[in-house]
Amino acid sequence: MPVVRDLRVLLRLRDFRRLLAVRLLSQLADGVYQAALAAYVVFSPEKETSAAAIASAMAVLLLPYSLLGPFAGVLLDRWRRRQVLLFGNVLRAGLAAGTAVLILAQVSDWLFYVSALSVTAVNRFVLAGLSAALPRVVDGPTRLVMANSLSPTAGTLAATAGAGAAFLVRLVVPGGGLSTDALVVLLGAAIYLAAGLSALLMPADLLGPDPKWLQPRLRTALLSTVRGLADGLRHLAARRPAARVLAAMGLMRFCYGALTVILLMLCRYAWADAGSDGLALLGLAVAVSGAGFFAAAVVTPWAVGRLGTSGWIVLCAAGSAVLVPGLGLPFQPAPMLVAAFVLGLATQGAKIATDTVVQGAIDDDFRGRIFSLYDVLFNVAFVGAAGVAASILPRDGRSVALVLLVSVIYALVAVGMARYRYRPVRPGL
Repeated sequence: MPVVRDLRVLLRLRDFRRLLAVRLLSQLADGVYQAALAAYVVFSPEKETSAAAIASAMAVLLLPYSLLGPFAGVLLDRWRRRQVLLFGNVLRAGLAAGTAVLILAQVSDWLFYVSALSVTAVNRFVLAGLSAALPRVVDGPTRLVMANSLSPTAGTLAATAGAGAAFLVRLVVPGGGLSTDALVVLLGAAIYLAAGLSALLMPADLLGPDPKWLQPRLRTALLSTVRGLADGLRHLAARRPAARVLAAMGLMRFCYGALTVILLMLCRYAWADAGSDGLALLGLAVAVSGAGFFAAAVVTPWAVGRLGTSGWIVLCAAGSAVLVPGLGLPFQPAPMLVAAFVLGLATQGAKIATDTVVQGAIDDDFRGRIFSLYDVLFNVAFVGAAGVAASILPRDGRSVALVLLVSVIYALVAVGMARYRYRPVRPGL
């Protein structure tokens, strides 16, 4: 299997192994922490959860994080990246422990969200540092392409495993309630600490940056970032293949976000009221969706080789358009779990194809800025979907209208991408 073969090649590199260990531990802790927050916000018996409350939580946790993203690189390029990975994860361990205390103290929601937002804000620096450090631990462009493909996928799988572990701990620990939520958050804090300490296995200067590339003044660097983002938007507007796939990916992310809120509300009310364990079903859905992400990493290179990037996106969107109403409208656990796998595969498969198009269509000088804007689009679409869901969904999550709306959007994406599929574009697209 090509994925396994590539991973074996990369794991022979000692510094890559060490950087990968930091990524896996960091994102494992992310999964634990985020699942603990979801369980506290959605399943805490002390709270009367609504779609609007879920949308508000997503907005608080994702939007500031996204807006910070383009500026994270400015500071990141002024600090030694090994130290960012060390102190960033240690800081997150302390902040996560503080979140556990706030859960036990039953503080106001705004204070809880400030604590959670602090952890996710630091996360922006850690993830950017991990990506920026990759060229320093692999040799040659071929291996760098492998590393760029495998490292984020491995991190996503680690985050999924962390979420599954969090749900499992919450289910097996007797008593439940706020003390269990706090315990799971503390587990995440411990893994953050382990991630930070594992960075000490690398020399402090190994991951860069080189001091000679720094701009002399921070204010100059920040202003140049603002101007650079504006230039990036103009560059993107002139690269229609990249702009098209980004628009398609944003719409597919919107659909995924809306279906996520539906699943949360079904687990919290409809299935729990019917006698099922809603939290266990949510944990299972996360695991199944993670399996879909992994399947996408395996299948996408083969599919793109036969269908092209646009053709694969068309298939992902069209398949979702057909399967979403068929699997979703019964609003029953078994078909929804199948949908979680299919949508995990389709969403991640389309994202991998989108990344490929953007990397090929965008000039190297603009690539970092476009991916920063891509990150903002990704999260804004998800939060926007939660807001739309909040205005449509009933308390139990059963909304035929929202499921059909999602299916129509998937179909429009498929039609729009198919329309441009055979138009001449730059070679390799």
